[in-house]
Amino acid sequence: MQTISSKDNELIKHIKKLKDKKERDLSNEYIIEGIKLIQEAIQENAKIKQIIICDDCEKTESIPKDLMYEIAKQECIYVTNKVFDSITEVMNPQGILAIIEKQSKEIQIDDKQDIILALDDIQDPGNLGTILRTADSIGLTQILVSKGTADSYNPKVVRSTMGAIFRVKIIECEDLVKTLKEIKKHKFEIVVSSLQTDNSIYDINYHKKVIVIGNEANGVKKEIQDLADKKIKIPMLGKTESLNASVATGIILYEYVRQKLAK
Repeated sequence: MQTISSKDNELIKHIKKLKDKKERDLSNEYIIEGIKLIQEAIQENAKIKQIIICDDCEKTESIPKDLMYEIAKQECIYVTNKVFDSITEVMNPQGILAIIEKQSKEIQIDDKQDIILALDDIQDPGNLGTILRTADSIGLTQILVSKGTADSYNPKVVRSTMGAIFRVKIIECEDLVKTLKEIKKHKFEIVVSSLQTDNSIYDINYHKKVIVIGNEANGVKKEIQDLADKKIKIPMLGKTESLNASVATGIILYEYVRQKLAK
């Protein structure tokens, strides 16, 4: 078994480059790190290119034996502690990461679902990752993201999804307005979050709806608001007028869950 000990190794250089969106787009790859994400990737049959393991890291001893058995079926590359420290993205690394092939860009929108979630220029990677995780928790298998939304394969986004990135199809829309107009042809109504309405999130039926969540600072852009069939807001009893985008998304999506369970 050969162990990479040089930071100048071509694979190590490539992994470092994958921290940048440009390189991720060029190679169609991204990085995942940690025992849980590796386990999720294997369980969900993600396209794993290589698994990089720290040869002399004490933390790798915590990898379960059954997982190590599955890992051994993949192409495994061993590196020294010093080299692993140069490529890790986390404060307390577990000594294992993997290169994953990104989802296909040719994914078609599934118009058979009750609701579709669309993100209009969400900027914060933590928000995006949490929204993906929340979408997964209620059984959504797809999410639309505008061209101006944060990169779904940003390391912080990937970590925040806690594995949801392997189950939720991310459909990148070159022109979100145009995409929404096409979806409306399939008898979906566009619902946007807005402070300029008296309608509560509890006032609508969540069937055949596209829920659009807007940018953290500016909300849903005017073009989409003009396209909307319904505007809703989360009722608040305190003085705060708005919520974090991922929190607001969770509240709206779980009203959909409540209605579905009530049936």
